Amino acid sequence: MNITDKDIKLIRSKELTVEKVLSQIETFKNEIPFVALRSAASLDNGILKFSEHYQSELTKLYESRSADLNTTKFVPASGAATRMFKELFKFLDNYEYQKESLNSYTNHEKANAIRLFLIGLEKFPFYDIVMQKVKSSYPNFTSLSEGRQLHIFVEMMLKEKGLNFGAYPKGLLPFHKYTNSISTSFEEHLFEAAGYNKNIKGDSKLHFTISKEHLDAFKDEFERIKKKVEAETNTNFIITYSFQKSETDTIAVDENNEPFRKEDGSLLFRPGGHGALIENLNDLDSDIIYIKNIDNVVVRKYQDEVSGYKKVLAGKLIEIQDESFRILNAIDKKAPTEAELKDIKKFLVEQLNVRLPLDFDKFSENYKLEFLKESLDRPIRVCGMVINEGEPGGGPFWVKKENGRLVLQIIETPQINSEDNRQQDILKSATHFNPVDLVCGVRDYKGIKFNLLDFVDPDAGFITTKSLNGEVLKALELPGLWNGAMANWISVFVEVPLTTFNPVKTVNDLLKSAHQVKLFS
Repeated sequence: MNITDKDIKLIRSKELTVEKVLSQIETFKNEIPFVALRSAASLDNGILKFSEHYQSELTKLYESRSADLNTTKFVPASGAATRMFKELFKFLDNYEYQKESLNSYTNHEKANAIRLFLIGLEKFPFYDIVMQKVKSSYPNFTSLSEGRQLHIFVEMMLKEKGLNFGAYPKGLLPFHKYTNSISTSFEEHLFEAAGYNKNIKGDSKLHFTISKEHLDAFKDEFERIKKKVEAETNTNFIITYSFQKSETDTIAVDENNEPFRKEDGSLLFRPGGHGALIENLNDLDSDIIYIKNIDNVVVRKYQDEVSGYKKVLAGKLIEIQDESFRILNAIDKKAPTEAELKDIKKFLVEQLNVRLPLDFDKFSENYKLEFLKESLDRPIRVCGMVINEGEPGGGPFWVKKENGRLVLQIIETPQINSEDNRQQDILKSATHFNPVDLVCGVRDYKGIKFNLLDFVDPDAGFITTKSLNGEVLKALELPGLWNGAMANWISVFVEVPLTTFNPVKTVNDLLKSAHQVKLFS
């Protein structure tokens, strides 16, 4: 790679180093190895399922301790709504209302999404807002053909000359319509957080990772709803924001693994994916951190159930921390007896999904203690898992590492070799799906916050193929936030009901019951 002075200036402006960029290029050349799946995690092997009685006990444990805890809800919210409206943008590009009736267009198999959108049109929370804009711009709207009307409606909703929803951050779009108000997913996260993420003073801390250009819009939205939400929840919300750090950007390369250069000759850098947010997470100083995506919310009549399961997961985290910390403090004071060692091993295997080396019992006493401390002295995450209903995304699997040991991980599809039939069979056998519903403990047994960057698996990223102006390029995604970025955490997976998982990936997801206040009208 020929590095120019202009290149060096750009690299330094991103707080990157030339060495780091060269290392990324080497990663492209050497490629990232696929994971070696051994089996899908299941209720019999790696995923816990709690009885109602045990859930009640965990909830009581959390509620008895929460007043003394510093908790934060962490919400990745930088995603734009563009992909949510993908099919509607296609409709604007492809539908010629002058030549084809709307009925003819929507009868086509590839227009299923448009047909569903049209059927549910008046149930969308933004319907009245868009119609008001439409009628002010098109006084003759009602006299136009149905196809022209829908084309105008979608154009007015998505394009800059109208409401420009297509360029909105997803967190600020209208998500739910109530009798006297319309709520964004940002607002719903506040209502939800009040149910479990609140201290004895009534404070609830939330941290949103957003795009820098949307900061003022998020702040304005909070000021607009602050008085109402705080009064209805009896909560004082403390909202902070951060942006994906420029030093987590990664260089793009061409098909020959040479740096991809834009038309002006400058290097092309791309955001490193949600794995870059481990840096933002690491900057938070809290005892417990909840993580949930911006689009995974429900209307308020379902929020008590969602909050209830958060308390269960948090109670499990506290229970695990209590025992882990007790063991670590005991090891510091004296070597465990054989009986105590047996109990510790049982705790590691049955509660923390740690697979001991086959020759563990042959280790020297010092090496046994070193292994146990190293296994226990880590950040802890308790992750909700839902039944797999075919949603795209990651799931829980047992993975074989280079040293031969099995570890429990959340794995994304791009990490798995698509040409390996055995690996694909394991992928298809997955019974559970990762909804990104995490409760994290980030302090050690001495109360010191972990440096989370020490627990990232740098080999867990992946390379994807993209294009720019018709040219093919390769992009490097950093180890995902809940994949490789947390690969070396203690991971505990718990089955939670599907009612806790209601993401809005496409606009039509807003028609599902979890996002509708009135199911029948």
